[in-house]
This record gives sequence, C-alpha cells and structure tokens, in this order.
Amino acid sequence: MDVSLTLVKLAGSVALLLWGIRMVQTGVQRAFGARLRSFLGHALRDRFRAFLAGIGVTAIMQSSTATGLMVTGFAAGGLVDLVPALAVMLGANVGTTLIVQVLSFNVAEVAPALILIGVLMFQRASTGPRDFGRVLIGLGLVLMALSQFVELLTPYEDAPSLRMMLGAISTQPVLDVILAAGLTWAAHSSVAVVLVVMSFAAKGTVPPDAAFALVLGANLGTAINPVLEGNTGGNPSARRLPVGNLINRVAGVAAVLLALPRLGGWIVTIDPDNARSVADFHTAFNIVLALVFFPLLGPYARLLQRWMPVRIDAADPGRPIYLDDAAMETPVVAIGGAAREALRLVDVLESMLQGLRDAFARGDRRIVAETKHLDDTLDKLNRAINAYLTALDPDALGDADHRRIREILSFVTNMERAGDIVDRNLLGLASKKIKRGLTFSAAGEAELLTMIDRLIANVRAAASLFMTADERAARLLAAEKEIFRGMETTATEAHFDRLRSGRIDTAETGALHLDALRDLKSVNTHIVAAAAYPVLESRGELLPSRLRQEV
Repeated sequence: MDVSLTLVKLAGSVALLLWGIRMVQTGVQRAFGARLRSFLGHALRDRFRAFLAGIGVTAIMQSSTATGLMVTGFAAGGLVDLVPALAVMLGANVGTTLIVQVLSFNVAEVAPALILIGVLMFQRASTGPRDFGRVLIGLGLVLMALSQFVELLTPYEDAPSLRMMLGAISTQPVLDVILAAGLTWAAHSSVAVVLVVMSFAAKGTVPPDAAFALVLGANLGTAINPVLEGNTGGNPSARRLPVGNLINRVAGVAAVLLALPRLGGWIVTIDPDNARSVADFHTAFNIVLALVFFPLLGPYARLLQRWMPVRIDAADPGRPIYLDDAAMETPVVAIGGAAREALRLVDVLESMLQGLRDAFARGDRRIVAETKHLDDTLDKLNRAINAYLTALDPDALGDADHRRIREILSFVTNMERAGDIVDRNLLGLASKKIKRGLTFSAAGEAELLTMIDRLIANVRAAASLFMTADERAARLLAAEKEIFRGMETTATEAHFDRLRSGRIDTAETGALHLDALRDLKSVNTHIVAAAAYPVLESRGELLPSRLRQEV
C-alpha cells in the first residue's frame, strides 16, 4: 500500500466533498438567495417563527455559517431584535443536521443519476434549471466523495501506525474538539467535517467517543466564522448575535464534553451503527441545546446588551435622529418621524451640491474629499429609513399610510441616487479637472455653476413639496426637467461653437464639460422624481408616456 498516494487520494476526496457542498450552497443561493433573505427578514418577528425559519433556511442552504452571516448582517444594521436573531441561530444549528441525517444512510448509489440529471439541467439556457442542476451535481459529488473516502480507508483499518495515532487522539477529547473546530472554521462547513467523521467512524478507524468529540468541535467551529466575518462595523452592540451564538456553543460543548464518557456508551447501545450514532449525536446535541437556551433567550439577550452596549457617536451625521422604535406601535407617529428623517437627506444632498460648486469654482482637492464623505451619510440614512418603515406592521396600516410610506421610500431612494451621481460622477470629474490642471472657459464654467445653483434651489423646493404635497408646486418642479433639458442643449451648442472657434476649450476640457452637463441633468431628474411625480401621479396628472399617441 502506497501511503503517500493514499493520502493524496484522501485529500482529493475531502476536496471533492467541500466542492460538492459549495456547489449545493451556491446553487441554492443563486436560485433562491434573495427570496430566502427576504423570507428570513420577514420571519424575524418572534422567536418561534425565527427558530423555524432558521431550520428551514439552513436546511435549504446547507450552511449554518451562511445563515449566521446573513442574520448577523440584519442584527448589525438594526433590522432585527436580538432575541429572534438568537432564535434563528438555534434553528440554523438544528437545520444543518438534516443533511447529515440524510447522508448517514447508504445513498451513494444515486450519485451518478444525480450528476447526470444535474448536468442535463445545467446545460439549459434558463437560469432556474441551471441553478437547480448545480445543486444536483453538488449532491452527487458529495455522495461520490463520501463513498470514495470509505473505500480508501478500508485497506488501512488495521494499520498499526494509524491505530496508534488515532488511539492517542481518542484519549484527548479536548484535542479532538480543538482539531475539528479549526477544520470547520477553515472549511466554512460543519456538514463537511461531520460527514468525514462519520466516514472514519463507519470503518471503525475512530472510536465512538473520539468521533463524538470531533462532532462537538465541528459544532463549535461553525460559530466562529460569523464572529470573525460578520458585518458588525465598529459598534460593539453589533457583535451581540455572533458572540452570543458562540457563547452558547461553548457552554453546550463544555457541558457535553464533561458528560461524554457516560453519554458515549449509552448512545452506542441505542444505535450500534457507528455512522448513524454520529449523525444522531450531532442532531441530539443541537436539539437539546436549542431546548435549553430557547426559554432563556430573553434574559440572555439582556445580559448581552449590558455586556455590549450601543456605542452612540453623536458626531456621526448618518445616525438617525427621528426614528423612534417606541413609536412603531403607533404607525402614524412612526411615519411622521420617518418623513422628518427623510428631510435630513435633503440637507446632505444640498451640502454635496454646494461642495461640488466650490470644487469646480476653486479647484481645491480638499473640498472634493470632504464632499465625497457625505455620500456615506446619505447611504446610512437611506438604509435606516427603509429598514424602519418596512418593519412596521402592515396590518396596522391604512391605505393612506401605505401611500405615504411609498412616497417616503421613493423620496429617500431618489435623493440617495442623486447623491450617488454627485459622488461617483461629478466629483470624479472635478477631481480629474484639478489633478490635470484643466481650465474651463469663463462661459463654460458659468454654465456649470448656474446649473448647480438651480439644482440647489430645486432641492429646497423638493423638500417643501415633500411636506406640503401642493399640486402647483409639483407642476413647477416637474417643469424643471424641460428647463434643464433646454439648458443642457444650449450649453452643449455653445461649447461646440467655442471649440470650433478655438476659444479656450479643448477636446479634453470639452469631454469633462459635456459629461458634467449630462450628470447634472440626471441629478435634477432624480430630484423631480423624488417629490413632484408622487404628487402629480396621485392626482392623475402624469401621462403614461411622453410619446405622441396615434389617433
């Protein structure tokens, strides 16, 4: 027996197993990722539904790590309370055991059929069948890898050196836990590690107690990734969920590890099949841990909140001021607070436009850098308002409430998009102009500054219209689209006249000038869409198309 070649084959089998699991996960995420995320977000209303959602989503995605990272993102953004988020993680840990239960049976014979069907579906042009085909191919690869793994181990079952090494490991359960936790963290998959342990146990290469300790390590390792990789920012409160999940994993692993000498023999007597006993132990550990912690989630969450309090940065302009969680029980008050918060985006956008004007007029790089940071504030406020309004109970809202929520969401979305154009396009043009030492003609610069001044006035008009919903003001603001279109046309023609006559403008400054004109008009389009169109649409004053209708 060539040991080196066998080790390479074993490593290849493990790699194939990891790749198969990855294909299942990516296929599910591509096919259902957005819907699963939306479903999970809506299920986070109470702990029981959250627990069931954690089981379902993780069973489909085959990764409690992926579910943990997703929910950590929700919690870090303030989109979900800590108690249901912790319940999701308990459910996710149970959900990841389901595929292990299925694969603990001898289902390797169906692997070729799964791969064949998967390849045929993957070759289809439509996205849905391709993604589902990816899932089937991944499952087939997992089954083939497990079967190959067992076959490779068979000749070495009685190898003295392997028995001696594994026997030494089996006498150190803490070492088993640490080893499996490290492997799970590196592989991002407790499923893969548990399946490998099952293969070892099935051939008797690893004794039951050692296999159970390795399973405990896999359960511990899967809680490490959300702690290290979750989108928690710099606020300690955003780390409550991943740290809380890791703590209950550590507590559960420690308790079961102490009782393992007695539990191991009892489990083996219930199910003498070593592979099945490993799968059953994995499932039982997660179910018992969920049953123990589920009633304690309330006080446990309060303990985490005291331990990791919210860090309030009063100087952070992106921190919401008027989104009061207590007001969510009274939707009319909550909607009013959201509308008030939305007006802060107007102030930020106006500051960005003023910074843009100064950047073009003064040619100061510092102004460009300071103005670009304001777009982060727009993004934060937009996300906070969206999360706040979508969290309101729809059953408690009337038709007028739903309409006002749509208006607010449209307003903040368009303001944020206008800010994106200023940040990504116009400030980039100003920076390029400064960096290359370019100079616009006096007439060309005056045209740009005039349009920016008009934009600032329109932003202020949009803020007033957003609060009053006056039809006359809406018509005046909507008319600005035609005015800006005319200003762009006039400025473009004047630019080409200057270019042809050789007055100041060059091809390079001309390209910057025309790009700036186009982007300024786009900013104005979003401002009009933010405030004028909702008012005119509600009164039936908008045509479905600007095209002339045939009679």
